[in-house]
Amino acid sequence: MSNQPPQNQIQIKIDEKVGEGTYANFFVITNSPSEFIMDCGRILPGIPDARIYTRVLMTPSHAKQLMQLLEKNIDSYESQFGEIKIYGQQDNKPVGFKPEPKS
Repeated sequence: MSNQPPQNQIQIKIDEKVGEGTYANFFVITNSPSEFIMDCGRILPGIPDARIYTRVLMTPSHAKQLMQLLEKNIDSYESQFGEIKIYGQQDNKPVGFKPEPKS
């Protein structure tokens, strides 16, 4: 009998600092034909600038897999806890930004 894990099982390791996580409430996603770049940062009240804390690069295929995984997890969350409401968002208005006053 072997004590080795099955060949297709991946051992995931995370160091302590990464395991603590980083809170993000601001995301910028850009892409090229070969990659998607997701910058994750924070906007804080009273501070005029958003700060980016991490950048994640991925292939278009991995970006789509991430989207599908998020959709699956959001659906599961909402079936257990109810609909996630996005406060302050109206049609055609990005969250956190005010439209320029009309002249």
